[in-house]
Order: sequence, then structure tokens, then C-alpha cells
Amino acid sequence: MKSSGRKIELTSLDDLFTTEENRQEAKLEKIRDIPLSELHPFKNHPFHVRDDEAMMETADSVRQYGVLVPAIARPDPNGGYELVSGHRRHRASELAGMETMPVIVRELDDDAAVLVMVDSNLQRENILPSERAFAYKMKLEAMKHQGTRTDLTCAQVGHKLDGKKSRDILAEQVGQSKNQVQRYIRLTELVPNLLNMVDERKIALNPAYELSFLKKEEQEQLLDAMDSEQATPSLSQAQRLKKFSQEGHLTPDVMCAIMSEEKKSEWDRVTLTSETLRKYFPKNYTPKKMQETIVKLLEAWQRQRQREQER
Repeated sequence: MKSSGRKIELTSLDDLFTTEENRQEAKLEKIRDIPLSELHPFKNHPFHVRDDEAMMETADSVRQYGVLVPAIARPDPNGGYELVSGHRRHRASELAGMETMPVIVRELDDDAAVLVMVDSNLQRENILPSERAFAYKMKLEAMKHQGTRTDLTCAQVGHKLDGKKSRDILAEQVGQSKNQVQRYIRLTELVPNLLNMVDERKIALNPAYELSFLKKEEQEQLLDAMDSEQATPSLSQAQRLKKFSQEGHLTPDVMCAIMSEEKKSEWDRVTLTSETLRKYFPKNYTPKKMQETIVKLLEAWQRQRQREQER
């Protein structure tokens, strides 16, 4: 019998015995237990992973209950996976002696990965100025690429169609003014030692913003002047340093002269971070609840002092 030459395609057994619902479910992202050794940190990750008290508490939690919220990673072309979110959980798992952790593997290009990485970390309670600075910068650069992109998220595409500038959208998303976001991003122009002083609250944000306009070599010379005079620049001093730099007259002698000035007397300030206060309050206390409790304690202490003085 002569063959028709027509190729007959047979339905696979899998297709015969699975429903459309089964096939759609197979396409959904799944949580996988991946060895810690196969998870690599995100390139230029701006958020520090510190072995501090909070990390030790997280490690204890992981040791008892495991990692409750899966990390997000993307395939690494060089092997393994690049963590997009979950760097602290990864470190806590290491400290807890775990070998694997739950991870959602997601196909993300560089821009989409940056947006997920930054947004997932900006929710943290304690963020250093340097972390915020580099995070804002990375996110802004990724958002600017959206001018020629339509494959990120519906919300992001909607922003693009609104005709807003990326920096305006970023300011709205992070709950900061546009000027404040720009101040933070300028901090990335500081040399590491000056930026560390901002993180350590030795230099305030506004003076640091002004100092970021100094040339890198001028910033290094300023560090020497600050060490020599045992002083840090106020806002007015930082503005004058910037002005001298822009005019081409900023020399080490000028820096020392400015830094040796006697500052106007200021009220002593005491700054207590949430991390410092946390050990004195129950874990379920919010920052607002802690503040309200502290105010009540101070008011009670003040009333007690008044009664003692009236005796």
C-alpha cells in the first residue's frame, strides 16, 4: 500500500492525562531548597550584611523554625544562582548551620533584578545613609532604562506612560522629597572614609551633601585637616569649602583655617536608634509605641523631681 507521506503527531501520555489547570500550575514559580554554596551575592549589593545582635537573633530563629520567607534568586550564567533578595537570610542560615534555604528562582534581567533587590531591602527598619544612597542610585538608573522598556511590571509601564521623570517617581515610591533623594544620591560621590563618617553620624547629611562636590583629592586633604583640628565641618563650613573648591582656591591651608574656627555653641544632642532601644522593650513594640512609652516615663520622672523639690 502506498504511503501518503504525511507525518502523524501523537499526543503524549502527559498531555492525555493532565488538565489545562495542571499544565498552567506547572508554569508557576516554585519554592526550591537550594544549597547555600550555590547562592551568590548580588553584584554591587548596596546593603551591608552585618553579624550584629539582630543577625544573631535571626540566626536563632532560623535554627528553630527555618527560613520562613523564601529568598529570590536568578540563574547565574557562570553557575549557581545570584541572590536578588534574602542576603541576610542567607547569612543567618550559614550561622545556623543550615546547608540549604528555600528560594524562588525567577528569570530577571539586570534592571528588573535591581528593582526587586532595592525594593525588598528598603522595607528594613535600620538603613545606613550609604546603603540608601547607593540603593537610590541603582534604582534610579534602572528606572531610567524604562524609557525604552515595556517588559517590567504593569505599574512601571503605567508610570512611563504618565510622562513623569524617573527621579519624581522614585521620590514618590520611597516617600522622600525629590531634593532629599538627590542629596542621598550625591553621597555616592564621597570617598569611603567620609561616607563612613556619615554612617557613624559624625557628619550630618546636609554638610555631607555639600562636601560631595569637592574633588576626590580635596576630600582626602579635608580628612587630614579634620584630623589635625579634631573637628568635623558644620553646614556653613561645608558650603564655604564647596565654594572655595568651585573657585579653584581650596588648599590644605584654607581647609585647616576653616576647620579651626570656633563653632557657635550648640545644644548637646543625644541620638538613640531603634536598635539601641530595642533591647529594653518587648519585641512586639513598634518604634511609635517605644517613643510613647519613653515620653510617659520622662513625664513621670519630671513629676517625681518636682515633688522632691517641693518638699
